[in-house]
Amino acid sequence: VESDHALSSFIYSIYNSNVYSLRGLYVQDVFELPIVQQPASNPGFVSTADGTLTQFGVASNYGSIGLLAHNNLAGRDFFNIDTDDTLVLVYGDGHLESYDVTEIREYQALSPYSPYSSFVNLANPGYTITYEDLFYDTYGIGGRVVLQTCIEQNGIDSWGRLFIIAEKMDS
Repeated sequence: VESDHALSSFIYSIYNSNVYSLRGLYVQDVFELPIVQQPASNPGFVSTADGTLTQFGVASNYGSIGLLAHNNLAGRDFFNIDTDDTLVLVYGDGHLESYDVTEIREYQALSPYSPYSSFVNLANPGYTITYEDLFYDTYGIGGRVVLQTCIEQNGIDSWGRLFIIAEKMDS
């Protein structure tokens, strides 16, 4: 990541000196958003504060980093990310990790308000996937960052799901 005043200012604004604490996500010319943690007792929690991402605790069990946001809040910014963008994770001590966006996936939820819905891959509409398989196909692969929000359509705010997948850049 080249010298970037906006990034430097963002790092300073979320600094807490904790090397292990994931504090923010920066995408140049798209957004800079702080990250909050899910309560350990509530794996379905997604922050309702606008401009805030939530780290998906369960993803960590599989070696990936999941970042969630509601589509009417910070998640709306996910739709401005392209496959040539770089996601920059900012940790509490100011160190950075960069990930290249490699894939953007969109699914229709067959039961929009159920966490156990099956999904239709919009890029391959003949293919339906269970929520378990979708979880393992996205979060079950270690070393990646996955952004997730809902897709609104036909007046249904959770009609579908958007996943942005990024792989760690070679140092």
